[in-house]
Amino acid sequence: MGLSQAETTQFENQGYLVKTGLLSKAALHPLIRALSGIVDEGARRLHDEGKLPSPYAGEGFETRLAHIYKESEEAGEAVLAMIMGRGGGQFNGESMLDLLRNADLVDCVSDLIGPDIVGASAYRIRPKLPGHTRTEVPWHQDSGYFLPHCDRHLIVTCWIPLVDTTVENGCLHVIPGVHKGGVFRHYTGGHGGYLEIPGDELPENQPIPLEMKRGDVLFMTNLTPHASFVNHTGIVRWSIDLRYQSMDAPNNSEEDPETYTPERDPVTMACYPSEADFVIRDSNHPEREVTTPEAFRELRDRYHEAKPYNPGRGWTRLKDRKEA
Repeated sequence: MGLSQAETTQFENQGYLVKTGLLSKAALHPLIRALSGIVDEGARRLHDEGKLPSPYAGEGFETRLAHIYKESEEAGEAVLAMIMGRGGGQFNGESMLDLLRNADLVDCVSDLIGPDIVGASAYRIRPKLPGHTRTEVPWHQDSGYFLPHCDRHLIVTCWIPLVDTTVENGCLHVIPGVHKGGVFRHYTGGHGGYLEIPGDELPENQPIPLEMKRGDVLFMTNLTPHASFVNHTGIVRWSIDLRYQSMDAPNNSEEDPETYTPERDPVTMACYPSEADFVIRDSNHPEREVTTPEAFRELRDRYHEAKPYNPGRGWTRLKDRKEA
């Protein structure tokens, strides 16, 4: 499918693009089914242990976790932890790899970064529970999490809602047209434990809420400020964010995680060395591509178990910020 010239121009000028209807119901259903299975497993186990009066088996994907959390915050947090482990990147099943390799999605990414593509390590699953302030994500740029020598590289974020998103249920907001200004100062220990750009240090451009339908995809640069706020509805606002970079951007796709030590020069490291990058498309050496769920799982688990060193960017703690 790919992107039109007008779409690539908007992405380049504004730092974001919403491609409507890009992903079919069939493309998203396997991941939704897999996530529903995780919720079902957790709910039934907690019910059997006497920690949840009902497993809420009659509820659907949009509402089941919300009912569990409303009934018992402790049970809701337990199920949430099954999904959100490793910062939301714990799930490495076949349906996740299939979506990462979805041809329609990757064709669009290719129009932005070229034909040879690495799946950037930090993909995330985000179930935003009703009224759950910890799943609010404050203003930040993705590059705030990446090592600074990667700032000059384009790393494309694909934010994909698994339900229709609105302002009321916590859709994403972006600040357009400021992505060419570099990385703004971030602080650690922000809302929910995330990195945060405080409101008085944000650029003056007006933020835009992006209400989207399931099947739409938001493409953003790694320098586009974005945030999402509290969910005021009764459903779970499920979304995922996937990241892609060109082969030219620093990555660890064929590196041993044990080589990431404090003694190593940070400028030789992958952009986010904590997790495993993986080859999506290689026109010259297709054998390098990660195509099987077994290889994907082994690679992700190997990095998780090794806990490679990540020097970070040395941001100041928010509570230590000196007011202007």
